[in-house]
Amino acid sequence: MDSSRTLELRLTGRPAPDDVGRICALLDAAEPCLVRCEIGGLGRADLAVVDALARVRLAARRRGHRLEFRGAARELRGVLELVGLGELL
Repeated sequence: MDSSRTLELRLTGRPAPDDVGRICALLDAAEPCLVRCEIGGLGRADLAVVDALARVRLAARRRGHRLEFRGAARELRGVLELVGLGELL
């Protein structure tokens, strides 16, 4: 992993499958690095949001990126803790 390089991403609103697919393709194409993903603008914490974040996490891990989610609302933090993704916050 290239620790000198950081890839900044932002997820807002309700992520559509196409949006997540584009992010996953971007992660697949990038050399391993630190990926910071701002999620403060996400809408309601529901299963669609959890699924999107889990898919981004999986794509990052597959490619060797170090992923950090930042700016999660309290409700989303709680849901992510429940499903085992809390360590990314």
